Amino acid sequence: MNPANHSQVMGFILLGLSQVWELWYLFFIVFSAVYLMTVTGNLLIVAIVTSDPCLHTTMYFLLGNLSFLDFCYSSITAPRMLVDLLSGNPTISFGSCLAQLFFFHFIGGIKIFLLTVMAYDRYVAISQPLRYTLIMNRTVCGLLVAASWAGGFIHSIVQVGLTIQLPFCGPDRLDNFYCDVPQLIKLACTDTFVLELLMVSNNGLVTLMCFLVLLGSYTALLIMLRSHSQGSRHKALSTCASHIAVVTLIFLPCIYIYVRPFRTFPMDKMVSVLYTMVTPMLNPAIYTLRNKDVIMAMRKLRRWQKDLLGLPER
Repeated sequence: MNPANHSQVMGFILLGLSQVWELWYLFFIVFSAVYLMTVTGNLLIVAIVTSDPCLHTTMYFLLGNLSFLDFCYSSITAPRMLVDLLSGNPTISFGSCLAQLFFFHFIGGIKIFLLTVMAYDRYVAISQPLRYTLIMNRTVCGLLVAASWAGGFIHSIVQVGLTIQLPFCGPDRLDNFYCDVPQLIKLACTDTFVLELLMVSNNGLVTLMCFLVLLGSYTALLIMLRSHSQGSRHKALSTCASHIAVVTLIFLPCIYIYVRPFRTFPMDKMVSVLYTMVTPMLNPAIYTLRNKDVIMAMRKLRRWQKDLLGLPER
């Protein structure tokens, strides 16, 4: 097909999760609840980490950043999907589609690099406990977080730069509920084989390498913990277990989506829902369920709110 003979597509129709309109209201109720819990849980962690001086440490600073990113990540796709489910007109302009793609990969890239920083932080805390505060001081921590943001920006701008050059002259039906590279590339009216290889290298291989590095670092940590006392080993194991759970929930769906040619498989949309909406909701529960410091900080925040409002203690 010669793209010069066709007009440029000005927008796309999002096919969403299902073409059965009777399911749209059910999806709206379910995902509204999921999004509400995601926003509440993650912003609560940000508020707790910010307000409690006992949590002004490197680990909780990184945890607060991750919660903020989870809030942003889910807000890139969920509100738009909920509006489309109610309106029955799931269309998106070409510019809005590229903007959504940019922020989706920008925040997602930051999360991947931040999780690597968090693994390094736990490695230093366990392997060098006496020098931990010297190595992971505020300056170093701030630089690592800034590097994560810079890495996410570079990763995302590459995605947009490669995608915006493609000719889109029809069809205009995007087989998902948000704009992403695999679905967009399939709509381009040109040969995209080389571009797919570049995208797999930029998305999939980087994600896979980071995941393998994280698995290696946590394996080394678990081996190192055998020489620690029972009390310190239990606390470190609890922290590492929560980190490994989050890493698995974030990385495995991304590897499934991006470390392969951009073809459609039956599980694609379910996996997309998992890592765009479900995982950001689960992260606060995973980190706070057995974290005594965060639970105590939540109780103090609740008491402070009651004192402020003049409510009696139960």
